[in-house]
Amino acid sequence: MSEPSPHSSGCIFCRIIAGEIPCQKIIENQNILCFLDIGPVVVGHSLVIPKRHVGNIFDMPPKLAADLGHELPALARAICAAVQAPACHILLNSGVEAMQSVHHAHYHIIPRKSDDGFFVPWHPGKLRTQEAHDLISKIQNNYENMDNGISA
Repeated sequence: MSEPSPHSSGCIFCRIIAGEIPCQKIIENQNILCFLDIGPVVVGHSLVIPKRHVGNIFDMPPKLAADLGHELPALARAICAAVQAPACHILLNSGVEAMQSVHHAHYHIIPRKSDDGFFVPWHPGKLRTQEAHDLISKIQNNYENMDNGISA
């Protein structure tokens, strides 16, 4: 039996990785590709993707997540320095409800300046003590009972 393909033929990011669709490549190594977003919300908006097809964070193996996480700080610093931005967002949308439009895991690095005109609507709620305790208990129980790839 052959190994499954690390790419999905219908995935635009897999087609970029395969060289079928051009991109404005920043860096590439064995596991990741970073390139400029073709629909930037600000100058320097870039994407960091695994070269193996993974739909979202829920499907990502811990080693691959670590590889991506290892590169993110240096890429964020380099991108922000290039556009003289003192700050950035690093976003990973996982699932349609979280506004993921390409179903191949990808981090957005969005450089930020105080006058860049980009706004993220955020409407904070209120955390109630009993709801917090109940939620924490459920999360801890789920975490302890799943194969999360983290060894003690």
